[in-house]
Amino acid sequence: MAKPRDHREATVISETSRRDGLARRHLRDPRVLLATGLGCGLLPGGPGTIGAFLGVAAWWLVLADLDFTSRVVATVAAAGASFLVIDRVVKRYALDDAPAIVLDEFAGCWVALLASPKAWAPVIAAFALFRLFDIAKPWPVSWADRRPGALGILLDDIIAGALAALGLAIGQQAVATLPRFGFI
Repeated sequence: MAKPRDHREATVISETSRRDGLARRHLRDPRVLLATGLGCGLLPGGPGTIGAFLGVAAWWLVLADLDFTSRVVATVAAAGASFLVIDRVVKRYALDDAPAIVLDEFAGCWVALLASPKAWAPVIAAFALFRLFDIAKPWPVSWADRRPGALGILLDDIIAGALAALGLAIGQQAVATLPRFGFI
């Protein structure tokens, strides 16, 4: 293990007592505050689901009324900023993938919702599909999850979001074609 650069860094690394390395005391660091979804990632039980729910809520409030191009630009910018924040937190606290980091769920949800209308049914479906792919980790999500550092933390959620968006598009197309075949 590399030697810490200064006493403060050594203290930070030695204080990481939780299994994921982050605790409430780390919320004084603004990057940790962002990476944990304003501390929601430290809540007990299902931090990934909590983070995804917050991501959907943020999408509903910020992105849902934008046109597709603006959503793409905002999502790419948010993913880039998320990478920088997560990378710094992972390096500062010597983490692999801390469950408390939920900023990646925001980016994944935003990808899942890129083409979704602002309506409850498709948003709930996108959320459910995203969580399914994020938890089950089918290939290529599992491949991305094995990448080291912030890249793996963020990339698996981006890919899970893309698979959810594809599943949502297929589902919407299937529902749209049902009346033509006399099913509805």
